[in-house]
Amino acid sequence: MNSDITFAIGPSVAPADVVARATAFTRRMLPMLLDGEPTTETATREVLAVVTELVDITARRRCSTDVLGRIAFDGAHATVTVGQMRGPLPTPDEEPGLYLVHRLVDDLGQYRGDDGGYTTWASIPVRPSAL
Repeated sequence: MNSDITFAIGPSVAPADVVARATAFTRRMLPMLLDGEPTTETATREVLAVVTELVDITARRRCSTDVLGRIAFDGAHATVTVGQMRGPLPTPDEEPGLYLVHRLVDDLGQYRGDDGGYTTWASIPVRPSAL
């Protein structure tokens, strides 16, 4: 089984539709990626929340033609990567959805992408269920 899933949504798609398509794809594919994990339902909700916020911000501030996304799972964390944003990630005061992202992730960062924009990544712990 692959340890990652990817999506690309083109330039003719409005920002709200980019979010809808990305979350629908994630909702459909993520359970297969997390197959066998005891916390699949919780992890899916948290990853979907992070994908929704990062794709929304990127779609409204994109610098290239496509919004690109990748979700990788290493057995302990799901890492969400979304690009290409035309500038650095705004503050949570400017984009309140980032408060939720900061609450759900272990780490969050950005790097310069191939098309001159910024790619944002977030590491979401897949917590074992409470005993």
